[in-house]
Amino acid sequence: MAQATDDDLNINPTQAEQILAEIRELRQDVEQISQDVEQSNQSTNAFNQKFDNYQKATQWVVQLAFSLIAAATVTVIVSTVVGK
Repeated sequence: MAQATDDDLNINPTQAEQILAEIRELRQDVEQISQDVEQSNQSTNAFNQKFDNYQKATQWVVQLAFSLIAAATVTVIVSTVVGK
């Protein structure tokens, strides 16, 4: 496939300058979007870290609660058996 030249497209210098200006604007838009995506990724990573910490803390509290219930149950059973 042959490449199009300026003569093939009948583009005058003013049109070429406008096209280049629009391409520059599009590049700036793409760079801004890339920065926004990077910030979103950083925010997501921070949220994931906080959520992971919360999940671990919740799991620790649940394990502690079950341990306390088990210890209280054993204490009641032992004191009932020994007390008789």
